[in-house]
Amino acid sequence: MYNPDKLDRQILNILQSDATLSLNELSSQVNASVATCQRRILNMKQQGIILKQVVLVNPAAVGRSLSVFVSVEMASQNTAQQDAFVRRINEEPDVAGCYEVSGAYDYMLLVHAKNMEEYHQFTRRALNSENNVRSFTSQFVMNFNKVETKIALE
Repeated sequence: MYNPDKLDRQILNILQSDATLSLNELSSQVNASVATCQRRILNMKQQGIILKQVVLVNPAAVGRSLSVFVSVEMASQNTAQQDAFVRRINEEPDVAGCYEVSGAYDYMLLVHAKNMEEYHQFTRRALNSENNVRSFTSQFVMNFNKVETKIALE
């Protein structure tokens, strides 16, 4: 398990708030050299600590006005079939998140669709018995009150 030191935690906290900062700005904020910050970031990427550096987009502002949490129950707990389902879901551009979960359902998806018709097409295409899905339930997002990816590190 990775145990970040103070400098790594500072770098991670800053980049999680604004990944667009230049290395010069970052190094100034953490009081370290540009080379040190660059080396630390590369190391954290190689260790799988930093998965991606991305921009958060407002779905409705880009025409994805329907956001849905989808709980999926698999027909079979067969590992090969579950792996095939995950591969299939990874091909779906409207799926923003796919999580294997415990409890009554096996997977939780976050889907951003343009409208109900496109969401319906997605469910017909991806959430059928051919893809090892027994059942699914849809919970439609009424409002985004908090959207974060940041994990605060002390």
